[in-house]
Amino acid sequence: MNKFKTNTLFPVLLCYIVIGFVDIIGVSTGYAQRDFDLSPELAQLIPSTVFIWFFILSIPVGILQHNYGKRKMLLWGIVFTVMGMFIPFTVYSYGSLLGCFVLLGIGNTIIQVSSNPLLQDVVREKKLSSFMSLSQFIKAISSLLGPIIVTTMVVQFGDWKLVFLIYGITSVFSGAWLAMTPIVESRSEMKASFKTSIALLTKPFIALTVLAIFLIVGLDVGMNTNIQNLLVQKFGLSLEQASLGISIYFAALMISRFLGALVLSRINNRRFLLWLSVLTVLFLVLLILSPTSEFALAMIFLVGLSSGNLFPLVFSMTINSMPERSNEISGLMIMAVVGGAIIPPVMGLINNAAGVSLSFVVLVCCAGYVFFSGLLFKKHQ
Repeated sequence: MNKFKTNTLFPVLLCYIVIGFVDIIGVSTGYAQRDFDLSPELAQLIPSTVFIWFFILSIPVGILQHNYGKRKMLLWGIVFTVMGMFIPFTVYSYGSLLGCFVLLGIGNTIIQVSSNPLLQDVVREKKLSSFMSLSQFIKAISSLLGPIIVTTMVVQFGDWKLVFLIYGITSVFSGAWLAMTPIVESRSEMKASFKTSIALLTKPFIALTVLAIFLIVGLDVGMNTNIQNLLVQKFGLSLEQASLGISIYFAALMISRFLGALVLSRINNRRFLLWLSVLTVLFLVLLILSPTSEFALAMIFLVGLSSGNLFPLVFSMTINSMPERSNEISGLMIMAVVGGAIIPPVMGLINNAAGVSLSFVVLVCCAGYVFFSGLLFKKHQ
């Protein structure tokens, strides 16, 4: 087996940098809204062009990787990502930007479905939650660098879209390294199909934890794509100043996931999930009530700090509950990433009707459910 061999672990972990490219959707939404004079509702539909593919493709990808291998599917995901990244760099229009996000969504779906089970093949089971936090830490670094790269491109070259060129080149490097790395993959004797995957949803525990992933991703994307709105509409900051809030959020995610990688193998994961979800609710409420932009930025940081490990905790605990069905569970869990396509438009509608502050109540509800999901793990155990 490949357990802890760095020549297999490192190229798999590098793929999480490519996964982090999807979070450029937050900055891109703000610039697209300005460049094309979009309404809040229409602007918040842009993330849907990325995240809808998680709903459409996740189960088929899970089945394909069961039959053809995780590494091969992961490489195809990188290919789609590379194709998408070069579109807006060559042609910039609303249509080309949507085309970029469509390919990014397809590629990111494939990578996320394949990468987590492949990571399971190169680490020990008891270390999976820690390494999933490490992988999410790497993703958070990539996400954090996105707004910084955009700002640098604007200041140095006057063109924020150059970030896509950098992402494309990085994706090519990641795919090339993985292509040259042989990995011995675990295989399940049970034949995977669409029917067997969907059948897992008849198990209440699986269905409710999949819903938890749906809301966790919705919370994350809702924060990412609405931080600018909150800081601009409520406190009158410029778009460039408000982009700092996104960087602060991803910095907090990065710190949270780095700490998670260090401690999750040593503590009770279920209790930690309960505490983190409660703190996330508290900090979101304080964010809504923020009297100043400085206080809001502090709460944005704390929300990122408390919510950063929700996804790896729920994902790893669910897979470890049924390791023999990891491909199918991974497909269902990544299908639930479609929450990133549903929650932001809901927030956009509430923003338009009642103001940006009240739109964040949706995220409070998401975090509240995650607390409930923590109670489910105790019952299941």
